[in-house]
Amino acid sequence: MTLLSASQPPSTAEPLAPPIVSVQNLQMVFQVPGGQTVALQDANLNIQKGEFISLIGPSGCGKTTLLRLLADLVQPTGGQILIGGQSPATARRERQYGYVFQAPALMEWRSVLANVMLPLEVMNVPGDRRARAREMLNLVGLDKFERNYPWQLSGGMQQRVSIARALAFDPPLLFMDEPFGALDEITREHLNLELLRLWRETGKTVIFVTHSIPEAVFLSTRVVVMTARPGKIEGIVDVDLPQPRSDDTRESPRFFEIATEIRELLKKGHA
Repeated sequence: MTLLSASQPPSTAEPLAPPIVSVQNLQMVFQVPGGQTVALQDANLNIQKGEFISLIGPSGCGKTTLLRLLADLVQPTGGQILIGGQSPATARRERQYGYVFQAPALMEWRSVLANVMLPLEVMNVPGDRRARAREMLNLVGLDKFERNYPWQLSGGMQQRVSIARALAFDPPLLFMDEPFGALDEITREHLNLELLRLWRETGKTVIFVTHSIPEAVFLSTRVVVMTARPGKIEGIVDVDLPQPRSDDTRESPRFFEIATEIRELLKKGHA
């Protein structure tokens, strides 16, 4: 399935391909001292190949929990998840996704190049790992920094190394858990543009967790709005802004209309 701009949606007469991610009646209950915490309840979501999906909702609504469930980092207490028609465990073993955490989580004693090579080494990926890592650093605009160490880079540059590392083994899916949340607004907006460029160039399917309504609108093809705990999906908003997006996109009337729609859903889900 090719990537389409939001101004050119797929024909409704054509059947959709099977979703690359399918979440059906998902439940997640954590056992805590004195009782239980319901993190997710009756979550249903299908994601098509090539989409950019943002998950947004109040703190504690289960956004990161949902991402961790998709990544097989925790196991659900009910429902079903399929990644490319397979279980999350199988998808993990077959290198179907890369994961970008809130913090870059780079190894300070390894160079930038060595950090990007790390998953290739751990997964014993065949081929020229150094060349592949350099290709990814070039993709994120850090090819001149391969010999630097993480402590020599800015926060935004460190996150770009983290993204390069997640893309190194060429997974079809990219999971991103608030990767720009700790950055200043100017750096964040610049990396939003860079992320959209990477998405267009690579054709990956992206699932992105954020607390920022403007960020969700700017990046996404659809925004999944979640309620306060117990986390449910209050609604899904189509983002019909044309691609490629630019700084001017943030100033368009339609941008503000979509942001308002998401804000109203968040208020409804928090009531």
